[in-house]
Amino acid sequence: MGTTIDLHVLRVFCDEHGGAGNPLGIFPDGRLVPNTRRQAIAKHLGFSETVFIDDKDAGTLAIFTPTRELGFAGHPLVGAAWLLGHDNHGLSALRPRAGEVRVQLEPESSWVHVRAEYSPSWECIQLQSPDSVLELTGPPERLGHVQAWAWLDEPAGLVRARVFASDYGIAEDPATGSAAIVLCAQLGRELRITQGPAGSESEIRVRPLAGDWVALGGRVRAEGGVRGYEV
Repeated sequence: MGTTIDLHVLRVFCDEHGGAGNPLGIFPDGRLVPNTRRQAIAKHLGFSETVFIDDKDAGTLAIFTPTRELGFAGHPLVGAAWLLGHDNHGLSALRPRAGEVRVQLEPESSWVHVRAEYSPSWECIQLQSPDSVLELTGPPERLGHVQAWAWLDEPAGLVRARVFASDYGIAEDPATGSAAIVLCAQLGRELRITQGPAGSESEIRVRPLAGDWVALGGRVRAEGGVRGYEV
């Protein structure tokens, strides 16, 4: 018999009504999961990312897609900050493999302050209009990790985007914090990004900070109750 531990499922970067968002699996007692089992568990769960928290007090954690471990990813860190904050772990920072990430908590959302260099090197392709983004049936130029985007309202910093990530085992990602960080760093301005196909609009907020740091935030919701998962 294996050990059964808690699995929390969240949706990160929800819209203003609490809908949409990117599903995320988090094991708060991830230290109980052997390193040799983590990739298989992430693949079995099928979320775009799964988080294993190794030390709640220190904020150390590991992030896995269905196919690989990541040193950094946006929505897992926003979700982990929210969960630990609501679990009475008032952390000021999280520590993924890439490096320290500062945490800022709000009642219904959470923010992480990260170095832009932590983010993977997403291709960001600007299209002519939001309709052009919505009409995509796959990644532009068949790229394996790409963000296609267009202005909804350029003066207001409103963006419509979709992200395709077959290189990470994800056909289309519902909401991608690391890609939002890359776009924010490239444009050098605050953005509110609506991401996803028509009818599934997640919302991501980013703003540049001093010293090549970027603030990434959004609404987080718990998806049902806590599940028991045998490891």
